[in-house]
This record gives sequence, structure tokens and C-alpha cells, in this order.
Amino acid sequence: MSFFGFGQSAEINVELSDAEKRKQVDVRNEEGKKEKLFLYYDGETVSGKVHVLLKPGKKLDHMGIRVEFIGQIELFYDRGNHHEFTSVVKELAGPGELAKNCVYPFEFLHVEKPHESYTGANVQLRYFIRVTVVKRLSDIVKEMDVAVHTLSSFPEINNSIKMEVGIEDCLHIEFEYNKSKYHLRDVIVGKIYFLLVRIKIKHMELAIIKRETTGSGPANTYNENETIAKYEIMDGAPVRGESIPIRLFLSGYDLTPTMREVCRKFSTRYYLNLVLVDEEERRYFKQQEITLWRKGDLRSIRKERRELAALQSKDRPAPDTPSEKMARDDAAEQKEKEEAATAAGAGDDDL
Repeated sequence: MSFFGFGQSAEINVELSDAEKRKQVDVRNEEGKKEKLFLYYDGETVSGKVHVLLKPGKKLDHMGIRVEFIGQIELFYDRGNHHEFTSVVKELAGPGELAKNCVYPFEFLHVEKPHESYTGANVQLRYFIRVTVVKRLSDIVKEMDVAVHTLSSFPEINNSIKMEVGIEDCLHIEFEYNKSKYHLRDVIVGKIYFLLVRIKIKHMELAIIKRETTGSGPANTYNENETIAKYEIMDGAPVRGESIPIRLFLSGYDLTPTMREVCRKFSTRYYLNLVLVDEEERRYFKQQEITLWRKGDLRSIRKERRELAALQSKDRPAPDTPSEKMARDDAAEQKEKEEAATAAGAGDDDL
């Protein structure tokens, strides 16, 4: 809003060049509501057009127009300080006057997007396109958020998790999970084996806990735990030698990849929490950290690469046939002979 209550003299719209074909994903915003954003990956080009629309009968004096692509981390308890880890600026127009609607194309070629978009309890990592029309009193600013996913390949080492825990002379159990690293649509498979049971267990459950850590240093570190899923794996008292299978599908839950020390601002880790409750409501639990990663859709990635290769081949000139190459070489040789003859004739005149 401008001063004196007259409002802004122009409206800015951002149009992405491939908006019709680009995939959209649901991203949770600061208020906890989900909104659809266009999806990008690291290294992808971000391009489009900026539309500056004037109000009827109005002109716009400006000190310049620019567009930026920004990756930013914001801590909710320290909103005055934004950490920008990616920032690219393009100047669209120099100072001047607009008398009609204008369109400015822009392109951020292979722009770096190293981290995944994330909104948590105390922190937000976002990418956005910002257009600024610089004015004397108050700038006209338009921001458009986009989503970024980071893809990973299958881990080379993915050991299983196997541990023995218990209470001396009361409870001794062995639990095993098939691996320690899972992609976001994976299945956790495991088993619980009871070696010694001398307390009356009422039920047992497995929970996925997300732990968000923000800040740095002992005095400025905040931990926020959120239970993402809770899965009852046993109801009733087990006996010695009994084995309880575990099968937990991750695709139905709102999960993100594990994020460790992102720009030294925050981390997001996931834990499997095994909880046993006895008849006196006493709880016995054991936590084990797991690593989550995002697996790319190979079919979609291959299709996109084929389409990109097809577009690039259209821009590339077609290779010469053998006959065309011979004709071109003959023409070049004839031209060299003519230039040599001309040079010789000019030398005779000089003598």
C-alpha cells in the first residue's frame, strides 16, 4: 500500500514459462494450511515472464525493475534475521516511466537449490521469486513461492538395526529392523522377540517421532518433538519366546527427508520409538534414529530428460551428409584459390 491512501499504481504478475506442464505439490505454510506450489529440483532453470499492469489512465515512474530468486531460512522466534543461502538478481529495466502494460522475460539458468523446502514448528526454509519495482516513496513488491525437493540415490551401505534391551531380571527383549535408511514411500519391516518376560505387559506400540532442532549453542537451542505416527503392534501379555512382526508403511504419513545442520540453523531427525506399557500404566521405551531420504520417480525423470534432449536437438543444427560436406569443402577450396589469385594480381600492380 502506498502513502496518502491512493494505493499501488501498478500490479505485478509472475508467469512461469512451463507452468502448464510443471508438477505441483502440497506444501504446508506457516499457518499449517497446505497450498499447491510448482515443484523444482536442484540445478533446474527457473524462467518465465513478469507482467507489470498499470491502472487505467495511470503512468508509473520508477527507479528500476528487478527480479530475484531467493532461498531463505527464517526462524520464527527471530523473524528480523533472515539467512539467504541462495540469491540471484536480474535487472529487468533501468529507471524510467511506464505509460502502458509491459512484459519482461527472465531466466535463472541452472540455479542452485541445495536444500529441500521445509516448514516446521520453529523454522521455515522457502524458495521464492521476488519482483521489485523501485519507487521514490514505497516499492511495489510481488513474491511467488515455489517448492523444491532434493532427490537421493540408494545408499551404498544400509545396515539393519538389531538391539537387545530390557530391565534386569524383569524384561529382556530383542528388536530388529530390516534397515536403518528408508525412502519416504518405504516399508519398515522388523520383529520383536521376547527373551524374558516377568512383568505383565498390557500392550506395545511403535511410533515415528520427528525432532526439530533450531538454533546453535546450548543456550540457544530449541527442540520440538512431534509424533508423526503411532502403530499398535501388540495387545495383550506376551510370553517368553514369542516373536511379534512389524510392518509399517511410510507412504501414508507427512514426512520429509532427514535434514542435518542445514546452514547451521536447524536439523530435522526421525526416530522409531518402541513403547511397552504394563498393567500399572508404567511405560518402557527405546528410541532408535533412522534416516529418511526422497527417492526420485525414475520414469518421470527419464521422460523429462528425453523431452529436454529433444528440445536441445531442435536448437542444434542437423549434421551434414557426406555429399553436403564435400560440396562445402570444394567451395572453401575454390574461394581460397580466388583469394590467392586476387592477392597475386594486386602484387603485380604494386611492382
